Amino acid sequence: MWTKVSFVSLSLMKQRSNNSRMQLRTIIGLNSLWMICHYGGLLVNCVLIRMVKMASISFSRTRALLSNIIKIRFMDPELPYDFLLMSFFFLSMLKHLCLQIIHVNLTQENAKPLESGRILDLTYSVKWSLTNVSFARRFDVYLDYPFFEHQIHWFSIFNSFMMVIFLTGLVSMILMRTLRNDYAKYAREDDDLVESLERDVSEETGWKLVHGDVFRPPRSMVLLSAVVGTGAQLALLVLLVILMAIVGTLYVGRGAIVTTFITCYALTSFIAGYVSGGMYSRHGGKNWIKSMILTACLFPFMCFGIGFILNTIAIFYGSLAAIPFGTIVVVFVIWAFISFPLALLGTVVGRNWSGAPNNPCRVKTIPRPIPEKKWYLTPSVVSMMGGLLPFGSIFIEMYFVFTSFWNYKVYYVYGFMLLVFLILIIVTVCVTIVGTYFLLNAENYHWQWTSFFSAASTAVYVYLYSIYYFYMKTKMSGFFQTSFYFGYTLMFCLGLGILCGAVGYLGSNLFVRRIYKNIKCD
Repeated sequence: MWTKVSFVSLSLMKQRSNNSRMQLRTIIGLNSLWMICHYGGLLVNCVLIRMVKMASISFSRTRALLSNIIKIRFMDPELPYDFLLMSFFFLSMLKHLCLQIIHVNLTQENAKPLESGRILDLTYSVKWSLTNVSFARRFDVYLDYPFFEHQIHWFSIFNSFMMVIFLTGLVSMILMRTLRNDYAKYAREDDDLVESLERDVSEETGWKLVHGDVFRPPRSMVLLSAVVGTGAQLALLVLLVILMAIVGTLYVGRGAIVTTFITCYALTSFIAGYVSGGMYSRHGGKNWIKSMILTACLFPFMCFGIGFILNTIAIFYGSLAAIPFGTIVVVFVIWAFISFPLALLGTVVGRNWSGAPNNPCRVKTIPRPIPEKKWYLTPSVVSMMGGLLPFGSIFIEMYFVFTSFWNYKVYYVYGFMLLVFLILIIVTVCVTIVGTYFLLNAENYHWQWTSFFSAASTAVYVYLYSIYYFYMKTKMSGFFQTSFYFGYTLMFCLGLGILCGAVGYLGSNLFVRRIYKNIKCD
C-alpha cells in the first residue's frame, strides 16, 4: 500500500520554434504511466501525469542517449536500465521541445510521525504543467513585492529626503551667514592701528585663532591615510555594485552580488592607494612602505580574520556554511595579484601627482594650548553625536537589508538602496562639517580624527540596532547561529564605519580649507 507524503509541481515554459522539425507531431496520452524504480535501495514511485505533446527524436539523438545510458550504467551497475532509459528519454524530449523548468513547488501531505526501527516507503507524485510565464520572469515568484514596496518604505525615503533638505539648508544658512561676517571682518583694511589692536583683542576668537595649528599633521597619520583611502574605495565600490545590480539584476544569480563585490573591490584598489598616498604626502609623511602595505592590507585582513574565525566554527559544527578551501585560494589569488599591486601603484601615483602640500595657512612651530570647554564640545561627545542623524536616514532601510540577509528574503529594490546611499553620504558630510565647525570654534584644532570618528560612529548605532534585531526579529539561538550573525554584522559595520568616516573626513577637509582660504594668515 503506497502512501503519498509529498507533492512536487513543476511549471514548464514552452518556446515556439521556426524550425519545422521542432513542430509538435505526435500526441501521446500518458495519463497513468507508473514506473517502479530502484536507486541505492530507495524505492520511488514516479508518476507522469498528462504529458500531452512530444516531438520526434532523430536516430542520432537516440544513439547519443543510449551511449550516455551505457556510460552511467558502467559507473553504477545498480541503476536499472528502465529508470535510466525513461529519465534520459524524458530529459531529451524536454530539450527537443525547448522546454525549461521555471518553477518548482513542493508541498507536504499526510505527515506521519517517525517510529524508530521502522522502514519508511517514500513516494513522490510529479505533475508537469505548461505556463505562460517567460523564462526571464521566472524569478518573480520569489520576490516579495508587498514587503519591499510597502508604504513605509516609500515614507522612509521621503522622510530621509526631507531631512537632507532641512539639514543642508540649516548648515548653509548658519555657516555661510557666520563665515560671511568673518570674511568681511578679515577683508576690511583698517588703517587705524588702535582699531586693529582692539579688533584683535575683542573680536578674534573661535576658529580664527587656530589658523596656525589647524593644518598640523594629526597623530597616527599612516593609519588615518590608510582608512581614508580604504573608505574612498569602499564608497566607489558600493556605488558601482548598486548600479550594476540595478542594470544587471544580480539578485537572480546565486552569489552574483558577492562575486561582483570581490571583483570590483580588486579593480578599485587603485583608488584606495591614490587617496591614501596623496593625503600622506601632503602631510609630510616619510614612511612610504608602511603606508602602502597598510592601505592594501587593512580592510582585507580584518575581513579575513573575522571570516577565518567563522569558518573554523562552521567546520567544527560540520555546517555547509563553511567556505570551501578552493574559494579561499581564489579570493587570496585575486587579492595578491590584482588588488595588492593596484593599491601599491595607486599610492605611488597619488604621492607624485597629488602629494604637494597646499595648506592655506602656515603651521606654527609651537602648538597652541587647547582651552577647556563645555563637555558637549569635547571630541568624544562630538564623535558619538555625529552618527545619530546619518543612522536615522538609513534606519528603515537597515530593517529591509537585515530581513533580506537573515530572514531569507530576496532583496531586489536596489533603486531604493541607491537613494538611501546618496542620502547617507549627504547627511554624513553635513553633520561632520557642523561638528568640525563647533570643534574649531572651541579652539580645538584636532579635527581630523574627530571628523572621521564623528561619521564612523554611524556604524556603532547600526551594530546596536543589529543587537535589537537579533533578539526581537529573529529566532536564532545557539553559539553557531549567534556567532555567524554577529560576526558577519561586525564585518559589515567595519566597512560601513570606514566608508562613512572617510566621507566625513574628506568633506570636513574641503570645508576647513575653504574657510581658511580667505583669511589673512601670518
